[in-house]
Amino acid sequence: MIGLLKHLQHAPGKTVIFVGILERLTDEMNRTIWQPQMEGGKAARELPGIVDQVMTLSLFSREEAPDGGVTWRHDPDKGQERRLVCRSGNPWGLPAKDRSGRLDMTEPPDLGALLSKINQPLKG
Repeated sequence: MIGLLKHLQHAPGKTVIFVGILERLTDEMNRTIWQPQMEGGKAARELPGIVDQVMTLSLFSREEAPDGGVTWRHDPDKGQERRLVCRSGNPWGLPAKDRSGRLDMTEPPDLGALLSKINQPLKG
């Protein structure tokens, strides 16, 4: 599996998108951890190091921020809006990674717009 992933990693001029399922684990301290559901622990651990982007699609509730902006509350059970979480170290503990450095913490779930944003030329 790792060999196949590394081969796809170096496919010139191709965009490869993997879709998977997250599983919710609750530890003995009642903390929720989200991780990819995969056979074999090695592939699940190494996958984020091989791919350029990791995004989690989940449900969120929109909340008004004190400054008049919008904040997002992760609400996987009752949320009304789907968002892609795109950055690691996010406040919800969801798997994410942005090697491009161009994505916000969350983005609308539009893959075409995301690919355009990721592939845009760097500004001088």
